[in-house]
Amino acid sequence: MIDTHVHLDAPEFDADRAAVLAEARVAGVDGFVVPAVARSGFAALGRLAAAESDVYPAYGLHPMYLAEHADADVAVLAGWLAGSTAVAVGECGLDFFVAGLDPERQRRLFDAQLRLARDARLPVIVHARKAVDEVTSMVRRIGGLTGVVHSFSGSRDQALRLIDLGFRLGFGGPLTYPRAQRLRHLVATLPAEALLAETDAPDQPLCGFQGLRNAPVRLARVVATMAELRAVPVAAMAIPLDANARALFRLPQAPDTTLG
Repeated sequence: MIDTHVHLDAPEFDADRAAVLAEARVAGVDGFVVPAVARSGFAALGRLAAAESDVYPAYGLHPMYLAEHADADVAVLAGWLAGSTAVAVGECGLDFFVAGLDPERQRRLFDAQLRLARDARLPVIVHARKAVDEVTSMVRRIGGLTGVVHSFSGSRDQALRLIDLGFRLGFGGPLTYPRAQRLRHLVATLPAEALLAETDAPDQPLCGFQGLRNAPVRLARVVATMAELRAVPVAAMAIPLDANARALFRLPQAPDTTLG
């Protein structure tokens, strides 16, 4: 299993990051896509990825950290993408839910990052809260893009429009809550090739873990929930999820453990 969205570089993991990684690996997680959220975190994420071969870095300017971003950070980001092993641009996007985030400045930074991704031929990891339609419009206008809208919370029509544009949709902890009927119906009915599994750890704790730090070891629970919703064995769910992640982010193929 690959956790396609986990903030292992977050300070919440500073005290026990090695143990968190080890626990997840034992549980079957063999890849971690880690998106940076601001320029201040680029170097630390680069060091983490250099030290851990199954940590795959992405670099971006998250809309919720707008106050930390300078316009010059776009050029810095371009340099990091050119000189690193980045598997994506992100986390980037639009957030029209949190008060006080200048929408126009968000749009400018997102537009610039989409163009960087297109020119670098990298997928984008998109945050879209109360902004799915506008994100979709910007992706369509720029063209030549692939990526994932992580923690997808839109409608079925919005999901299908993104899929038509070549995007995948990430689902994590919110899916495990029985009241999340709309999300659960999406996962049950959307094409399997459009789905990705994630934790967004340390955020978005799963049902039963409210108030606790989330961790990538719980990806197995997310995948099991997806399998239950689609009425397939867990292994039959894990296989396409793994293939989707490796194809989107161009990750190494999993080792063949089949006995001959």
